[in-house]
Amino acid sequence: MYIVSMQAIKKKGRGKMFCNQCEQAARGTGCEKLGVCGKDEDIQSLQDTLLYGLKGIAAYAYHARELGARSEEVDAFMHEALFKTLTNVSFDLKQHLAYVLKCGEMNLKIMELLDQAHTDRFGNPTPTEVDTGTRAGPGIVVTGHDLLTLYELLEQAEGTGINIYTHGEMLPAHGYPELRKFKHLAGNYGGAWQEQRKEFQAFSGPILVTTNCVMIPQSNTYLERLYTCDIAGVSGAAHIENHDFSAIIEQAKKLPPLPEAPGKKIMTGFHHTAILGLADKIVGLVKSGKIKRFFLIGGCDGAKPGRNYYTEFAERVPMDCIILTVACGKYRFNKLDFGNIEGVPRLLDLGQCNNAYSGIQVALALAKAFNCGVNELPLFFVLSWYEQKAVAILLTLLHLGIKGIRLGPTMPAFITPNVFKVLKEAYDLKPITTPEADLKEMLK
Repeated sequence: MYIVSMQAIKKKGRGKMFCNQCEQAARGTGCEKLGVCGKDEDIQSLQDTLLYGLKGIAAYAYHARELGARSEEVDAFMHEALFKTLTNVSFDLKQHLAYVLKCGEMNLKIMELLDQAHTDRFGNPTPTEVDTGTRAGPGIVVTGHDLLTLYELLEQAEGTGINIYTHGEMLPAHGYPELRKFKHLAGNYGGAWQEQRKEFQAFSGPILVTTNCVMIPQSNTYLERLYTCDIAGVSGAAHIENHDFSAIIEQAKKLPPLPEAPGKKIMTGFHHTAILGLADKIVGLVKSGKIKRFFLIGGCDGAKPGRNYYTEFAERVPMDCIILTVACGKYRFNKLDFGNIEGVPRLLDLGQCNNAYSGIQVALALAKAFNCGVNELPLFFVLSWYEQKAVAILLTLLHLGIKGIRLGPTMPAFITPNVFKVLKEAYDLKPITTPEADLKEMLK
């Protein structure tokens, strides 16, 4: 509906959209003054940004509702934003920018709600070592984000001799006590979502997709072993209804077993409750000069060239610094050995993309401990984006007034130069350049 209405307005205005608040608009030449009316493409830029942010909120809200949690305030905002902004013909740029930042505020609320729902159901995550190899025997690999689906599969597969492996954003599941208690939760197989075609072809058992971070399989590969559930769907794949996993369990028994192949151990489960349990030690190490800086390197990953920036950046971070990471961007470097600073691991995996809430809580706790604002901390944000959830998280950080965020590998195509100029001036938002140059500036 939104696309059709925008096209109709464009056609009526001979391809241009202007407000009626200034002489330039009346003459049909457009207005350069951002904050009053703005060019049509700048309004569309903010509308697109808001739409991606709302999609991110909707994804978090869906998982929260599965666990019996919902926010009437967030629901009301989404209806209001869609109606008043995406159907607004006044093209007031200030209003659109306000809704974009309000979207960040609502995303913070829904991430908090989802975090609470997860911990109420599965317990507070704790630091956990996870094997990336395979056990001998039949197996099922689960990808996506849905912890409740994983829990119910684990319950139904218990006692069948089938091992269950996580993939992608399901890795943090190992940190939750109520999931980790299942002995057949065998480990984490593979890496980020964009590696699925290669990794799933090599996996001999069935694959369960729980959310839309899925690569469509090439013909004659593993489609006959691919299952979806809930809101996920792949043409040609079997779809599981009502979380009855009997079909995928039966197929797993018949398919060739996986070999015994131990892999590298990686850590996850550094939820903010776990990190705050180390707060006194971390504060002491900062005050003694043994920890100099914190870098949050995270976000959504993808296959586009240029994302090796994040690996190179992490490798160059000095040994007296801590790296926090969140979402699937961590697969660029989470198998590297970063060591520790007097027992505190230098790489702290906060969890899934929704666990960006943990990163925010850690930042706020550090600011409180040192009696300063977040922007005064030796804390730097280096983020990768890939639409929807990543956009929603970025808007949350801007809502909180966090400045100096570096974003890459490229700026979103829907952010116009004028809108980026506003964000740069207000929040010092900047695109990444090179790991060497960016790190040099941060270490000044």
